[in-house]
Amino acid sequence: MGTFRVQIEIGDTNGERWEMVEALVDTGASYTTVPAPLLRRIGVMPHTRDVFTLADGRRVEYDIGRGWIRVSGRTEVTLVVFGEPGATPLLGAYALEGLRLAPDPLGGRLMPVPGLLMEATRLS
Repeated sequence: MGTFRVQIEIGDTNGERWEMVEALVDTGASYTTVPAPLLRRIGVMPHTRDVFTLADGRRVEYDIGRGWIRVSGRTEVTLVVFGEPGATPLLGAYALEGLRLAPDPLGGRLMPVPGLLMEATRLS
């Protein structure tokens, strides 16, 4: 469900080492996925492992770590999945939400959006 590509920066947990990559904006993906060798090169370490279901229905197990992401002048710490070597990086929905950016597929860009909080409502 990727729509277009954007330049993003991925940073280590301390925000000291950064690397620029081109990522596919993928609103169908929850997590941002970056090739594992790139994440390890900048010092992002996995802290857990989980099972994911791919678009084609396959179930795979990947490491997950925490790193910084910088897009369009906005910076946020986010969970990143250690993807296959050589795989195209994906900018997932959780990172977009944290950065308060929404995809504009027709314009091929990310648009700033206000942060939203849902108020709990009691049903009578």
